[in-house]
Amino acid sequence: QVQLVESGGGLVQAGASLRLSCAASGRTFSTYAMGWFRQAPGKEREFVAAIRWSGGSTVFAESVKGRFTISRDKAKNTVYLQMNSLKPEDTAVYYCASRPEGKSGMLFSSDTYEYWGRGTQVTVSS
Repeated sequence: QVQLVESGGGLVQAGASLRLSCAASGRTFSTYAMGWFRQAPGKEREFVAAIRWSGGSTVFAESVKGRFTISRDKAKNTVYLQMNSLKPEDTAVYYCASRPEGKSGMLFSSDTYEYWGRGTQVTVSS
């Protein structure tokens, strides 16, 4: 089992920045990748970004490319989502997710991930 706890959400104005953190605990040694998803009211959960734990390669949704970056600190078992130039349409609950080794699928697919955090609210006002 892996436990994930997100933090760093809040209310900001358009154009501002926020950094989300996701701290992992438990069986983190078997992590293949970690990702961030978001869900706005009345909408489906959507992929934001992912990072492969070992090599550090990243994947981003088109809607956040050039504005968001994802990184990880292996020593702290923590993944970060740096969000710059925030827009009102970025408003959502942001979830951290973990995919263990041995599970197949595309990193942008929520089905690929086995463990999820409870989410942190990000609200961007215009």
